[in-house]
Amino acid sequence: MALGDLMSSRLSGSSPSVSHHLDEFSGREDGEDEVGERELEAAQPSGSNLQVTAAAAEGNSMVYLTQTVVLSEFLHEGFEDCTEVGPSDNGLVSKWRPKDRLKTGCVALVLCLNIGVNPPDVIKISPCAQMECWIDPHSMAAPKALETIGKALHAQYECWQRRQQVRYKLQLDPTVEEVKKLCNTCRKYAKSERVLFHYNGHGVPKPTANGEIWVFNKSYTQYIPLPINELDSWLKTPSIYVFDCSAAGMIVKAFLERQDWNTSAASGSSSKDFIMLAACEAHETLPQSVEFPADVFTSCLTTPIKMALRWFSSRSLLRDSLNYSLIDQIPGLQNERKTLLGELNWIFTAVTDTIAWNVLPRDLFQRLFRQDLLVASLFRNFLLAERIMRAANCSPISYPLLPPTHQHHMWDAWDMAAEICLSKLPQLIDNPNADFQPSPFFTEQLTAFEVWLAHGSKHKKPPEQLPIVLQVLLSQSHRFRALVLLGKFLDMGPWAVDLALSVGIFPYVLKLLQTTATELRQILVFIWTKILALDKSCQVDLVKDGGHTYFIRFLDSMDAYAEQRAMAAFVLAVVVDGHRRGQEACIQANLINVCLKHLQIANPSDGQTEPLLLQWLCLCLGKLWEDFPEAQIIGSHADGPATILPLLLEPQPEVRASAVFALGTLIDVASVTFDDGHRVDEDFEDDEKLKSELNIIKNLLQLAVDGSPLVRAEVAVALARFAFAYNKPLKLTAAENWKHLSSLPSLASINHPNSLSPSQFMQSGRTIAHSGLVLRGNRENNTAGREGRISRSSPISSVGIMHGSPLSDDSSHHSDSGILAKEIGSNGVLNCSRARPLDNALCSQFTMALCNMAKDPSPRVASLAQRSLSIIGVELVVTKAPRLGVHPGDSSVPSRTSNLPGLARSSSWFDLNAVNAGQISVAFRTPPVSPPRQNYMAGLRRVCSLEFRPHQLNSPDTGLADPLLGAAGLSGGSERSLLPHSTIYNWSCGHFSRPLLAGADDNEETISRREERERIALDCMVKCQHSSNVKLANQIASWDTKFETGTKVSLLLPFSPIVVAADENEHIRVWNYEEATSLNNFNNHESSDRGISKLSLVNEFDDSLLLVASSDGNVRFWKNFTVRGKQKLVTAFSSVLGHRSAARGTFAVVDWQQQSGYLYASSDTSPVLLWDLDKEQLVNSIPSSSDNCISALSASQVHSGQFAAGFVDGTIRIYDIRTPEMPVCTAQPHTQKVEKVVGIGFQPGFDPTKIVSASLAGDIQFLDFRNQSEPYLTFDAHRGSLTALAIHRHAPIIASGSAKQLVKVFSLNGEPLGMIRNYPTFMAQRIGSVSCLTFHPYKVLLAIGAGDACVSIYADDSYQTR
Repeated sequence: MALGDLMSSRLSGSSPSVSHHLDEFSGREDGEDEVGERELEAAQPSGSNLQVTAAAAEGNSMVYLTQTVVLSEFLHEGFEDCTEVGPSDNGLVSKWRPKDRLKTGCVALVLCLNIGVNPPDVIKISPCAQMECWIDPHSMAAPKALETIGKALHAQYECWQRRQQVRYKLQLDPTVEEVKKLCNTCRKYAKSERVLFHYNGHGVPKPTANGEIWVFNKSYTQYIPLPINELDSWLKTPSIYVFDCSAAGMIVKAFLERQDWNTSAASGSSSKDFIMLAACEAHETLPQSVEFPADVFTSCLTTPIKMALRWFSSRSLLRDSLNYSLIDQIPGLQNERKTLLGELNWIFTAVTDTIAWNVLPRDLFQRLFRQDLLVASLFRNFLLAERIMRAANCSPISYPLLPPTHQHHMWDAWDMAAEICLSKLPQLIDNPNADFQPSPFFTEQLTAFEVWLAHGSKHKKPPEQLPIVLQVLLSQSHRFRALVLLGKFLDMGPWAVDLALSVGIFPYVLKLLQTTATELRQILVFIWTKILALDKSCQVDLVKDGGHTYFIRFLDSMDAYAEQRAMAAFVLAVVVDGHRRGQEACIQANLINVCLKHLQIANPSDGQTEPLLLQWLCLCLGKLWEDFPEAQIIGSHADGPATILPLLLEPQPEVRASAVFALGTLIDVASVTFDDGHRVDEDFEDDEKLKSELNIIKNLLQLAVDGSPLVRAEVAVALARFAFAYNKPLKLTAAENWKHLSSLPSLASINHPNSLSPSQFMQSGRTIAHSGLVLRGNRENNTAGREGRISRSSPISSVGIMHGSPLSDDSSHHSDSGILAKEIGSNGVLNCSRARPLDNALCSQFTMALCNMAKDPSPRVASLAQRSLSIIGVELVVTKAPRLGVHPGDSSVPSRTSNLPGLARSSSWFDLNAVNAGQISVAFRTPPVSPPRQNYMAGLRRVCSLEFRPHQLNSPDTGLADPLLGAAGLSGGSERSLLPHSTIYNWSCGHFSRPLLAGADDNEETISRREERERIALDCMVKCQHSSNVKLANQIASWDTKFETGTKVSLLLPFSPIVVAADENEHIRVWNYEEATSLNNFNNHESSDRGISKLSLVNEFDDSLLLVASSDGNVRFWKNFTVRGKQKLVTAFSSVLGHRSAARGTFAVVDWQQQSGYLYASSDTSPVLLWDLDKEQLVNSIPSSSDNCISALSASQVHSGQFAAGFVDGTIRIYDIRTPEMPVCTAQPHTQKVEKVVGIGFQPGFDPTKIVSASLAGDIQFLDFRNQSEPYLTFDAHRGSLTALAIHRHAPIIASGSAKQLVKVFSLNGEPLGMIRNYPTFMAQRIGSVSCLTFHPYKVLLAIGAGDACVSIYADDSYQTR
């Protein structure tokens, strides 16, 4: 099938999942939401929602099991590790490209025939071979014959070098002086190119054991020896020698011995570049049979087709009917493939190339068959010589030595092609006008290649037909099929692309870009996509040959599919990536307007718009604008920002991140100077550009709280560019905003440095960490440069000072206000910008956004934001309070500091949270003139950066400024290199290096696992629905988690006997409760705040992720969390936006709804935020309609988009995202004593209208929100101490726990089913103060987490372990 058809079916968008993203399976099954809602409406039971038959329950269960799979794309495989890399231009990919492409510049032909005189050491048989260059030397006078043979040899060589200008020099029966002159002349003409020396010694004795060949004296009365070392000294290097004489191996042996001796004598010198071809071994004599010419070796090398056919015809069934003379009459030309002779030569080239590629090492194949056209032709023909001459008991040899190839099975294919040719040769000669019928050779070989593609893989032997596919590209009739098959092969992976490049595909596909054939456009774009996804260096060749215009035209064509045009945009992005000539060429070809035009055509609200095309249009523009001010100006004038800004709302994170990247590259940092704060191009007065950049930043600040860390990382990079470009205004504005801090007491008032303790950096009574800012102070110093660099001789550039620490010495006479007022020197901080004032409000918003991002739950985003802050002299630090069991003076608590390369150390700091609250407890401090004492650092071990990199006090980079910035002559390029780098481009490039033509369906193992889990879930759900009278009295496991603060939350996994628990300090531990073994333990994050509020399982039927919601609203997703040490952070974000800190005693509440892929979150009196994890985007904000905080949140596991919330005033509300403006139901069932709602949830089963609510007062209420007047069931479970509520997902039971070490189990009718309490006996069940309760989702198991760090698991008496 043609790739055009294949790509139509695979890449055209006919399949929603494939058109959405080629390498990612779709998030939902077709029609999922509509079918789910219809079945739910039809499944409303009457009376009790649990009285259903098993069949009906199973039907409804299928609705329940329909799930949205989220966070499963390649994007989330290793974002935090930043493992994805873009196209490379070195390493493995550089090996396919010949290091030094040479050509043969001169050919020296030396014939020593001495016609009529036989050499003394050769005894000739009778009859004997006579032909020299297919001429009988005895058919004419000897001088005439010698001259004719010389001219014929010249012509035979010349036919292999028609496209190159090569000088030919001929010497017939020469003397030593004539040979010397010939060699010197050839080297002079060739210069650094290769010289070919061809020696025919059929009229002289055999070479000597010392490696001497024979020539003549002037009177032709003596044979004169010519040492091979003299010949080598005349020809020099590079060179190639062809010796056609008996015992030619003597010459090769002596030559190699001399080279080894020279190499060992001159130690360290590299060997010369020389190649040798010899007709036979040292002990062998040339064939003398009349069936061969006398120069059979030369004939094989220079006239291979004629020699091969003559040799084959003597051994085929046609030998009796075929006259040798017909072979000389084969019609056509050797270089015309549509003639018989041309096709034979074409097939011969394909066969010999295939043999060589399959038997030679890759580097040797490159050197001999791809570096020099003449050398490649000679070695192809040498393979034929080996085959023919071995049949005559003669073994040609070469240097470099080749493995035997005379029995390779591809010779059989050549024999068949030769036989077909010879069989129709008489007919063609008799009727020259007969139609030429091509050989089936190439068609059959393409079929063989296609068969390999159906069964081959990386781990199997490579396809031997790959060189033939390369040759087929030369034929217009076979080209399309060959390109299709080649595209399929390249799609198998980077290894396949490397193989294709090593065989020599590159010049062929480069040349094909000049074709105008429309049917080749799609497949050529696909092939170039695969090549450039591996090797970026091809960008130079594309621009040099004008190939970039081919892809611009394709991108601009509307008849191509969007996915294919995205590939063209990718190719162009690689062309301009870091390549100024490519950028200039694409600007001249109007690429900016083409990209913007298609972005304008694409309607963001149109669901048919291909996200991949939008993504790569943005990336292409970003790479074109990157560090290229002229292109940025053109883009701004073409309304580039206005065109790209709407894409910031796209549902795909990759598109949003790419749009951020493109907008960020429009912020000009390339024309920022480092001398006087003025732009190099003096265009900083351009108000339009300033307004454009400020508008970009204002829009990007809105994405600082995006749900995707990929997007937030790009925002941080863009903000860093802005901070770099407007460094001075941002620092000055920040200083003005906080100038009032100078009036606070200075740290210099502290009597002794050692009196400092961590408690002085914390709010009184707080036992958790908080973050603060460090604003780098500036002061006038004669030792500092006016550009803000620290002089080498300055004491503050060489003394080790802890990063982020206050400085204490007797230099308190420096005024704190002076730090803020002066802008001369900046402690080594980057001091480069445009001297334009910025709006104070924007600067404050900018700094606060970066401060929030510096505390991002994604470590990578936080690190990028910290670097961005450091550019403007502000640094975020964390002050950690001692945790439980750790004393303030304990030196075992590790101190961590930021280790940002090239950024200055801090000289002053203040608490960000305190600033927000209007309470600032610290002041500024100027840098000391003299080095501080080392013992000052003892009290600051808990002042550390959020980057979590250990910083050694005695390391060389602990000075006030980094050595790089301390240097006096720092260049602008070096400072720009300190900017954080974007990753979206490299991540996106990885998409095209993966298979695109293979289906995106799950593999059989994944499907089988999902079906098995669904079957287990259905069986368990039916059993649960009939478990109405269970008594959870059987303690099957008890686990001491060793949490110092007790267990706060727990989770039972559905398909394995595993329980996950977490504590107040966000330690997570995983335990197998059947085998009683610990599986894993890890920290959710380093700087814990208020513990974990929720554990949930995401994608429970597939590769499950652990959702960990912290009380501060940060949500993290972990994979491989059950394997020790293998846990990996998939993604993380703040679910309550902007790291809003809830008031003390209130927490963010979070719940997850698998059916819809929604995450619900709320904090304080904020609305309920609805996050779509498939889009990683905030899609709705639902007002809570209350002035009170939400204390409990529960999403319906049956009705997508419906959730219930309980408030601190005892009220409950039901919401539906279809009517976000108002709650579906509002009730206040907890009226006896107004206490906060501790737990709330929908009742088990498939009725979405009934809920259960429990308050801190101990009462449990059952409501049907279709009747909002009052609860239909109420009872007191505990008296004023209810701490936890659990509702089983399917079984008709609930459980409640209290602080009085008591757990009660009830039916949905309020009947008590059991009680678990703390018994004083040694052997009885023991539980502590209940902190959390969790039911198994599909079994009647209850996990109880207690304040004494013990997790107990209870089941009914019928429970059986696996």
